[in-house]
Amino acid sequence: MSIGLGELVAGEAGRIVRIERGDRSYREKLLAMGLTPGTEFAVVRAAPLGDPVEIQVRGYSVSLRKNEAQLLQVERVER
Repeated sequence: MSIGLGELVAGEAGRIVRIERGDRSYREKLLAMGLTPGTEFAVVRAAPLGDPVEIQVRGYSVSLRKNEAQLLQVERVER
């Protein structure tokens, strides 16, 4: 079962299942940053109100706003 990235908390790991339809240019930016289906990542931290959320993916950190993070449908991964 997939969930939105924003539902994971710091310290959890996940795998991208799919990217929901949204702004095409933003979707292309996510793909260009390596956020493709099947990619694993770790949630580093989230701001107090959950916006933005920082993830570690492919050796670098990415910060995403909550509404942007919800476009990424993920599944939890045990590490």
